Amino acid sequence: MLQGQTIGFIGAGNMAEAMIRGLLEAKLVTADQLMASDIVEARRQQIHQRYGVQTLAEGREVAAKASILILAVKPQDMEAALNGIAASVDQTKTVISIAAGTPIAFIAERLPAKARIIRVMPNAPALVLAGAAGIARGEHATARDLQIAETIFAAIGKAVVVEEKHLDAVTGLSGSGPAYVFLFVEALTDAGVKMGLTRDVARVLAAQTVLGAAKMLLESGRHPAELKDMVASPGGTTIAGLHALERGGLRGTLMEAVEAATLRSRELGKR
Repeated sequence: MLQGQTIGFIGAGNMAEAMIRGLLEAKLVTADQLMASDIVEARRQQIHQRYGVQTLAEGREVAAKASILILAVKPQDMEAALNGIAASVDQTKTVISIAAGTPIAFIAERLPAKARIIRVMPNAPALVLAGAAGIARGEHATARDLQIAETIFAAIGKAVVVEEKHLDAVTGLSGSGPAYVFLFVEALTDAGVKMGLTRDVARVLAAQTVLGAAKMLLESGRHPAELKDMVASPGGTTIAGLHALERGGLRGTLMEAVEAATLRSRELGKR
């Protein structure tokens, strides 16, 4: 899918680095197929030294050479980045944006007509190649453009295709979700400490428990309620703990958190 393609990153921050690392580790590309621009010279040197990819100061140079462009700048820097590369973008290039809260229409208005745009909402665990990403296809993007995006983001985790209108919900769930899980793990750790475990031991047990449960869920393909019931034996410890969680309103609180983050994402996208 990526053979013979040149992938250029406009912006070389943490997420761009995760993508570079994932693509190279999955052997989907070689270093000479990748290039990146960044305004910070130290960052360019760092990326070049770590991965052997070509780095440039100007985004327009990357845009001129690459067949696939990854817009990996901060949302507040997107307009300037688009203005810088617009003259180098044509209908032969695949343009993939990972900027949160930046609609496809915003990008399309600042690029030449019929630009082939894909918008992606990745999340922080992409930094350890365990990300979850929602992918939406712009009006002029082709089926092949979508396949390219799926291939790239599968290298750093899992990817699902959604309509753009659902990307705010993706943001509220998997985009903000790692923070919910970190809070959950912190609370489990504190609970372990309360019950007499050392903090180091409690933290390892809590984090590994979350990792293992997620892996069971993904690899088994079974419904989470089915797996929950499998762990909760009659009159046992687990059902007593589940009862306490239900009394505390865990389900409803998590649903409200996803809803609040989704609504906030919509607000930011309207700016």
